[in-house]
Amino acid sequence: MNMAKRLWSRLLGEYSPAVIMRAAEKAVKESSWLPSVHEVLARCDVADSLGLPSAHAAYMEACRAPSPKKEYSWSHPAVYYAGRASDWFFLANTVEEQAFPVFRRNYDILLKRLQDGEQIDIDIPPALPEEIIQPLPRDEQQQRLRDLKKLIG
Repeated sequence: MNMAKRLWSRLLGEYSPAVIMRAAEKAVKESSWLPSVHEVLARCDVADSLGLPSAHAAYMEACRAPSPKKEYSWSHPAVYYAGRASDWFFLANTVEEQAFPVFRRNYDILLKRLQDGEQIDIDIPPALPEEIIQPLPRDEQQQRLRDLKKLIG
């Protein structure tokens, strides 16, 4: 029994307890007997447990998103960052069988960071300034231009 517990612990150690519990619940609901470690591992989909799209759905979203990419309404910031890390041009101009593995690797890295508790947000562009500066009056502009000409030569 102890050996079995150590095996399960070693094989499932990279997943958070929430992911393991969700996977175990799925396996029990979909099976007529208790799941093996292999069945639990097969259901340890981090994206699903965090409420994110699957890797392929995220890939399709990244490929179909219009430009400017940063302003698109992403299902999750991780999809945007995985697309950006994979290079938008590469995703748009490479066949899926070559581009998807690159995207999936980047997406999996981001999922691991999310699972570890890191927050991932798309940078928000700066807001407009609270105070708008009025241009100088015309006569003062001309005076500054004359001063500048004297300085130059």
